Amino acid sequence: MYKLFLTLRYLRKRRIAYFAIAAVLLCTAMVLIVMSVMGGFLDQLKFKARGLLGDIIVDNKSYSGFPLYEEFIADIAQWPEIQVATPVLYSFGLLRFQDTAQTHTVRVVGIRLEEVYEVNAFKHGLYYEKYYPGTTTLAEQQQPVIGVDLNAEPIELKNSKGEVLGRGARPLLPPPYEAALQKSWAAGVRDDETPPTEWTEICRDAGIPIIVGEHEVDPSGPPVLTGDSWPGLIIGRDIIAKRLADGTYKRYSMYPRGCVVTLTMIPTTGGGSVDTPIKQPFRYTDDSRTGIYEIDSQHVYCDFALLQKLLHMDAAERVDPESGAVVGTVPARCSQIQIKIHETVGGRPVNVKALAQRLQEHYLSYATSPRFKLSIGDTQLVEYVEAMTWEESQSHIIAPVEKERQLVTMLFAIISLVAAVLVLCILYMIVLQKTRDIGIIKAIGGSSGGVALIFISYGAAVGIVGSTLGTVLGYYFVRYINPIQDWLTRVNPAWQVWDRSVYSFDEIPHTVRGHDMVAVIVAAIAASTLGSLLAAWRAGAMQPVEALRHE
Repeated sequence: MYKLFLTLRYLRKRRIAYFAIAAVLLCTAMVLIVMSVMGGFLDQLKFKARGLLGDIIVDNKSYSGFPLYEEFIADIAQWPEIQVATPVLYSFGLLRFQDTAQTHTVRVVGIRLEEVYEVNAFKHGLYYEKYYPGTTTLAEQQQPVIGVDLNAEPIELKNSKGEVLGRGARPLLPPPYEAALQKSWAAGVRDDETPPTEWTEICRDAGIPIIVGEHEVDPSGPPVLTGDSWPGLIIGRDIIAKRLADGTYKRYSMYPRGCVVTLTMIPTTGGGSVDTPIKQPFRYTDDSRTGIYEIDSQHVYCDFALLQKLLHMDAAERVDPESGAVVGTVPARCSQIQIKIHETVGGRPVNVKALAQRLQEHYLSYATSPRFKLSIGDTQLVEYVEAMTWEESQSHIIAPVEKERQLVTMLFAIISLVAAVLVLCILYMIVLQKTRDIGIIKAIGGSSGGVALIFISYGAAVGIVGSTLGTVLGYYFVRYINPIQDWLTRVNPAWQVWDRSVYSFDEIPHTVRGHDMVAVIVAAIAASTLGSLLAAWRAGAMQPVEALRHE
């Protein structure tokens, strides 16, 4: 009982111990903040990678692609673990905006849009689809032009001060787009991605739905769909808009929805040789944001069947080069298959890695299957196919971030050992100051182990108090780290450490995981306890007579 009494008394009365508690507090908070922020980065990266690709990816890492994907998808569609599977094509090209002569080197992705919506989170990153649901399509389309509704009541036009400048005709989109806008407006969907403009203020003051995005405008005629019909193209958002420091995007009026762009691509044969370059006009139908800058600044998306045809990867007749006779069929090829799985089957969780291995074995069996008569070149393309989980496919991105998180956490943990050293120094000083007290305890029957336990308990108590307060401080700092950052930026713009125009994520990660808090608290208590061992040994080793003679 005397051990607990003296531990609590020293903790309350010896104010020098407050410095040890403060050290443990600060080190605990620092490590928890680092673990939470870096862990948040990693979690968001994994979330976005999975949302982009699906659960399992089948790929042979070749721009020549691989055959028999339709047969494979038809086979696995019968498996209870498989929910949806869709083929994808990849190529490189040169993107040119006709009206501006701007050019960009891009990675061209061929997708089946409706299937991709089911496999991953691609739909959630589309800009125009959010405000004009159902209007984003990769099929042939014309350019929508805003006109005026001559039959509607004119609206008031006001300036930034709210002064009425006059009255004007109500702006109107072509029927499919206007109906979609009215639908989303009625559902409460509002534009929080684009900085407000004078145009949006006029619409808001007039009480009409705000026409979101950039469009061609005819101020004197009715709304129309104009121009030649060309296939739709979804463009990475960082290609056609500039991200600002607050995370919003500034859209360029030179890129209205439906404007014509041209893709120049170089097809690759099944044998890997390069074919004649081809050009294809498209219409900009929407833009996509995955949250990963390397993708949003380089990727464009078009219809799978169209890209397959342009790249000469669709099914064709196989001709004997010597006789010119048709000797078979060249199977259509794709670059990748993205698969979404059921998380459980029959109430039991699906082993994703085992399923990926099973999928790979099933596809590789096609190389020797009597169902198919593959050429030597097609057989080689099949043999290089690999099925991977989404984590394995993105390991080149995820693994470095995981290593960085571990390294930074270790560095801060090593720095935090100063708390253990400080506990050691302070407790050793207390032992020297309490030599007579130690002598009295031993003289009345206290054991060496009991005396040592007092100071071990003292160190543990310092760790418990410091780590608890540090965890509370770290938790609330992480939870409110974005408001703190915004406040610092308002006080002095030079203190801005998080520029949303640079980083992929909209916010600094602000989630604290429970297991991180437990790990930090346990580590802090253990470090404080270990820091007290030398002082405890010194106290336990004192002889009663020498301790009582101490002045």
